[in-house]
Amino acid sequence: MLKKVLIVGVLLFSLFPAAVSAGSFGKGDPPGNPGEWYIGTAPSNGSDANHPILFVHGLNSSSYTWWDENDMYDTALVNGFETAFIDLYPTRDMWENGALLAEKLQEVYTYFGEKVVVVAHSKGGIDVQSALVHYGAAPYVEKVITLSTPHHGSQLADLAYSSWAGWLAGILGSKNDATYSLQTGYMAYFRNDTDPIAGDIPFFTLGGTKRGGFGSSLFWGGLYLSSYGANDGAVTVVSSRLPYGTEISAGAWNHYSIKQGSSTFSMFSHLLTESTDGMQASIKSVPAREKELAVQQSPKYGYILKGGQSHGEQTETFYVEESAEELLVDWISDKKITQLHLLDPDKNKYTAFSVEEDETDYLNGAYHHRLLIEKPAAGKWTISAATEKTQHYLLQAAIDSPLDDKLNVGLSKGKFSVGTIDKGKKTTVTVKTVKYQHNHQQTQAEQNLGRHFTYSVPDLGEGVYNLTFDVFGESGGAKYQRTIVKSIYVDDTGKMYP
Repeated sequence: MLKKVLIVGVLLFSLFPAAVSAGSFGKGDPPGNPGEWYIGTAPSNGSDANHPILFVHGLNSSSYTWWDENDMYDTALVNGFETAFIDLYPTRDMWENGALLAEKLQEVYTYFGEKVVVVAHSKGGIDVQSALVHYGAAPYVEKVITLSTPHHGSQLADLAYSSWAGWLAGILGSKNDATYSLQTGYMAYFRNDTDPIAGDIPFFTLGGTKRGGFGSSLFWGGLYLSSYGANDGAVTVVSSRLPYGTEISAGAWNHYSIKQGSSTFSMFSHLLTESTDGMQASIKSVPAREKELAVQQSPKYGYILKGGQSHGEQTETFYVEESAEELLVDWISDKKITQLHLLDPDKNKYTAFSVEEDETDYLNGAYHHRLLIEKPAAGKWTISAATEKTQHYLLQAAIDSPLDDKLNVGLSKGKFSVGTIDKGKKTTVTVKTVKYQHNHQQTQAEQNLGRHFTYSVPDLGEGVYNLTFDVFGESGGAKYQRTIVKSIYVDDTGKMYP
């Protein structure tokens, strides 16, 4: 049973994991009261050498995440550690959460009478660093351990704000201050503003490489992120790292299992005692890790994205090239679609879509209608979805093909360049630019690059620019197309942060 008792401004509780009945954590559950923090039961086998641990939750979460269907609290208690848990704002950015956390870290420090080790999951790690660097909480913290924290942002946040996915993400409520701040462009700005003054508090990181199989809640995110490298279904390993931090491990955890006590506590428990304060984590060299991760997470996929709002029947077409090994079609909608079919270039019809509800932070509540096709026929494919009500949708066609290594978008000296298979007359690139400021769309522009394949970002003022590149061309006599989404932040001086 979970009990809360208010004592001198601090919420104390006795927690017996075997008897907790708080209900399954997730959508519709109590979000927690931001600013409240909780003390775990004092361990009977505690040691003066053990630092108390403050656990910080991530995006769309609360303190419940550490004990409800999770043995992290229980594991820390059994191992003799004092614990505390805090509720932050689940959908606000690192600035608001950082300011709140800094205030509460001082309270936690006063309660324990010593510095704490902070263990943070996902965006919680960014909130922690904001509190330490920008809001003066460094004197209260011994060290920080981050579990799959997107220190460099998430391409899933970029996708949610793109011109194609924005319709769906907006109606689902996925656009908020937190996801806005996690766009890779904005996080590049945050890193530039934070890293030079990060201080000397040690940061230790863990990243996950298990992105989830077909039908799992993390499958969609992991598939999309595959083109950016090894990931756990929500965050890439590269993003989980800090250049001045120590990576404890990048292992076979997904974005949820990495915060489970039985999965990862033993990985960082040696960092929680005074006797190991000077110990360096034993890790493999980065080149060796990269080779391992490349093996674990191949193949990578390229994407064709389309989306919008429709009523009645909506039809979309796309092209698949001859070299494609696999095609995975995912019609993502705010409605469960029962009338959905796919036609290949030979007019063969496919209707056996699997349907799963999204549980991720970026399209939570949407329905995925998925179909996997091996050795897809080259040519024009058509998908039709019918509904009696208005639907907001995103079509994601993921293609495993050798072409994916040749299609890219790079930024140099303020200009984007598009790398394609053939820059001849049959290749075109269209760019849609949406500019946001403080999470609100300000301006939208569209441009056909013709045969130049370079793009200068329009001067629309300070904010996050979300750019969607749609590439159309031919390879081996067959048409192909891809969509590439990028985000940058432009500050008030016009400087770009990719």
